[in-house]
Amino acid sequence: MPVPPEDVSLVVDFLNTVDVDRDTDVLADAATWRQWAAGRGLDPDPVDDARQARSALRRAVGDPLAAGPSPSVAVRIELRATGPELVAPTVVSAVLAAASRLVVRGDWERLKICPADDCRWAFFDGSRNRSRTWCSMRVCGNREKARAWRERTGR
Repeated sequence: MPVPPEDVSLVVDFLNTVDVDRDTDVLADAATWRQWAAGRGLDPDPVDDARQARSALRRAVGDPLAAGPSPSVAVRIELRATGPELVAPTVVSAVLAAASRLVVRGDWERLKICPADDCRWAFFDGSRNRSRTWCSMRVCGNREKARAWRERTGR
């Protein structure tokens, strides 16, 4: 069963509302947060709730620096002509519903956090054997391999 790109992009985009490399955070400003939510056709949750949800999700995906309590949100299930559907009008509930669908499909493990300390970008590992480590081999992976080579060779 193919992974719905809208589920992946919503979860990854939400996880990446913080950018370590650029030192920016969409959730640092309520107006920016409202704009981000509106761009996805969703109602914004209170900023503190969104921060808590993002931190818990990043921790669950593998970010060792994310901390905090796990959120609890309400979602509705509506029976439609196509079958049961999770109805989630706010960003946090929509993200958690999308993440739940990824779990059900067996794709949760494909969500990863780049291990580079100066990056920590969330990404979806689309490789066949789920072995991708870096968000980008050209940037973070190359930088880390060059660093390890310099350490081994003393250069």
